[in-house]
Amino acid sequence: MKQIISRYPTYDIMSAQHEWDQNTRSIVNERLHTGGDYLFLSVLEAEMLRTWCSLLMDDERGEIMQFVIEHIDRTLSSGIESERKLNSPRAALLLRAGLEALDDSCQLLYTERFFHLESERQLQIMTSISDEDALPHEVWKHVPQKVFFQKLLSLTTEAYYSHPRVWSEIGYGGPAYPRGYVRMHPGQLDPWEAKPKYEA
Repeated sequence: MKQIISRYPTYDIMSAQHEWDQNTRSIVNERLHTGGDYLFLSVLEAEMLRTWCSLLMDDERGEIMQFVIEHIDRTLSSGIESERKLNSPRAALLLRAGLEALDDSCQLLYTERFFHLESERQLQIMTSISDEDALPHEVWKHVPQKVFFQKLLSLTTEAYYSHPRVWSEIGYGGPAYPRGYVRMHPGQLDPWEAKPKYEA
């Protein structure tokens, strides 16, 4: 498993949770605990997404990827979308159709599930989808490939960067309410903000 190197190796955003209001503290703490159950995704769809999201984020850590999958699952289950391009299918329909096409194409071309393929092959498939050139064309003819790829990229990024452990690794100070920021000039940090241990 790839080691994640942080510029803030000693920073832990959860050490500041006493500064948050009770509702914020509860929401953030829930992100550290996954249940392994799904409201929308099938187990097969979840496992395909686990591999896909891990490759997108270049991160194979189980607890973080499980949170990402469950976050996407809850988003799809809710039916709420912050944005959707004109004439694009709803996210839930798009992802279900795209994951079905992904599974069908992998089995037709390689007689394997997507998550059983070598990572190089998986990345080739993902790239072809992002270029709207996935094979076999017949399997993908009803799926807007680029829209499918971009929606998964958006959902994965949103979920990944809302995990407290990732916050700590990138030096994000988390919820500022009710504490707030005092030092607002460029280059200035409040005492509670992360300070890099070394330059990348």
